[in-house]
Amino acid sequence: MDEAIEITVTVNGTVHRETVEPRMHAADFLRRVLGLTGTHVGCEQGVCGMCTVLLDGEAVKGCLLLAPQLDGHEVRTVESLAEGGELAPLQQAFKDAHGLQCGFCTPGMLMTATALKESGRKLDRDEIREEMSGVLCRCTGYEGIVNAVDAVLNGTVATAAGEGEGR
Repeated sequence: MDEAIEITVTVNGTVHRETVEPRMHAADFLRRVLGLTGTHVGCEQGVCGMCTVLLDGEAVKGCLLLAPQLDGHEVRTVESLAEGGELAPLQQAFKDAHGLQCGFCTPGMLMTATALKESGRKLDRDEIREEMSGVLCRCTGYEGIVNAVDAVLNGTVATAAGEGEGR
């Protein structure tokens, strides 16, 4: 059996020093060790994107990383978005545009969209669809998600139906 490894990782602004098993997935570390259950685990093969988090500002799939790989890095999860009980602009846009239904994919969608927003890139709707395609959703049909991301990236109005407004 492999010996446990001590890691130091900053998660949502807090430094954590933890001992982990060498083969523990990063998503399991966030959920089981740190209690950050907003990071969902779906396929465990990197296909569904439910476990997407930001690692040093880049969207990554937590099931494809091992917890020891987080050592010395900064991780942000969906729990980092809302502040003071107020929804972040992306969360509010998802709500306004009905970009969520069951909510299982929502954390992965929000973290992917956060990385896009923080990149400063302006994307058209087709580019948004392509960028968001790494997170699978079975409920929404994606239109509300695209509307929400478009609203935040490009200053359109998040609407429940149809194209974003206010371009």
